[in-house]
Amino acid sequence: MPNRRKFLQTSAAGLAALATGQALAQAARPAPRAATGQPVVISTWDAGLNANRGAWQVLQPGGRALDAVEAGVMVTEAEQSCCVGLGGRPDRDGRVTLDACIMDEQFNCGGVAALERIKHPISVARRVMERTPHVLLVGEGAQQFALAQGFPLEPDKLSADADKDYREWLKTSQYKPVINVENSDRRPVGPVGGKHNHDTIALLAQDARGNLSGSCTTSGMAFKMRGRVGDSPLIGSGLYVDNAVGAAAATGQGEDVIRIAGASLIVELMRQGLSPKAACKAAVERVARIKGSKARDIQVCFIALNNRGEYGAYALQKGFNYAVQTADGKNVLLDSEYLLR
Repeated sequence: MPNRRKFLQTSAAGLAALATGQALAQAARPAPRAATGQPVVISTWDAGLNANRGAWQVLQPGGRALDAVEAGVMVTEAEQSCCVGLGGRPDRDGRVTLDACIMDEQFNCGGVAALERIKHPISVARRVMERTPHVLLVGEGAQQFALAQGFPLEPDKLSADADKDYREWLKTSQYKPVINVENSDRRPVGPVGGKHNHDTIALLAQDARGNLSGSCTTSGMAFKMRGRVGDSPLIGSGLYVDNAVGAAAATGQGEDVIRIAGASLIVELMRQGLSPKAACKAAVERVARIKGSKARDIQVCFIALNNRGEYGAYALQKGFNYAVQTADGKNVLLDSEYLLR
């Protein structure tokens, strides 16, 4: 009898603890919300202003967030800047390779990496999501899939600016990025190897139904090793969406975003009750702890949007800005707070 009584008491205590833990976990999870009726778009860097406008053309008449995040970054891909699209700087072998991913409100996601000669990698990523059982296609296989889906093959040549920069870079073959160069100089000049940084357009949106989606696309690190892939096409690192909580995306040095699974980390921190900005800050702090004194040599930035339409951003170093468009019609560029002083 004593053993049986002790067993029952222990079991009851265990069940009570389990119930308490479940209740705490439920309390920490943001409650499901009704449709907000107030769409919002947030994206990285000053290029995000144009991307936001592209997304808003979908959201304003009541369109879906998924369609908006694709349309928005397609604007930047078509602009073919130094950091996104086929106008981007090549790898060390002289080939432009593109990375992208997309994710909707139902955990559907798709990505492509090391994709060549396709103008809109974000649209190929969406086809991977919708028409294959896979999440990520890379290299030649990604290109074959794109062609099979009807995407045209673009000319195999560098833009005039990229070709000039690549020839100059070959004289030294050194890569020494200047932090936040994307924010100050769209067409870098001067000593190559210092001015040719890399970056990303990442965009998050909430539609009038309250649903979230996100996208991310880049030409990656200028003069990178052949085959290098950063965080931008990786679900959970460069982008993550949980419709019951929020969405997050990254920009900056992809290797260090990957180390902490940055986007999914931020969503989990928001699930625990942190605001979008506070969650982004916590992720940046984790990068700083890992990098130690080397943190000053890199830039890492995050944007986030929760399921209540609240947004925020945080960066490792000064100079990161982000664009926000809201239902009041404003499309503004904001300076992010930063960790290192």
